[in-house]
Amino acid sequence: MPRYAILIYEKETPGGVADIPPDVMEANLSAGEKIAAMGARVVHEQGLQPSATARTIRKGGVVTDGPFLETKEVIAGFFVVEAADLDQAIEIGRLLPIMDGAVEVRPLLAE
Repeated sequence: MPRYAILIYEKETPGGVADIPPDVMEANLSAGEKIAAMGARVVHEQGLQPSATARTIRKGGVVTDGPFLETKEVIAGFFVVEAADLDQAIEIGRLLPIMDGAVEVRPLLAE
């Protein structure tokens, strides 16, 4: 089955995970069951530390603090799923509640 990255972009909140409303957290936690019911499979899922903990390596090996891009939303976490096709991967992405950001679905290169 093809694999897709589902990237979750959100505005960072001062309290991090503690600021996520309970209904949004519950929807995220129950997504795995819904994905399995669709006949797809979560291969990996991972939340990320705040962007202030990130380091960027630029051309020439120079390391700078924070993420490379200046943006309102940062990658908050990601899933890798096996899905029948891009349409099913998009349906999986729609299961993930977004407070103030977006979800990106991107096919992975074949292994």
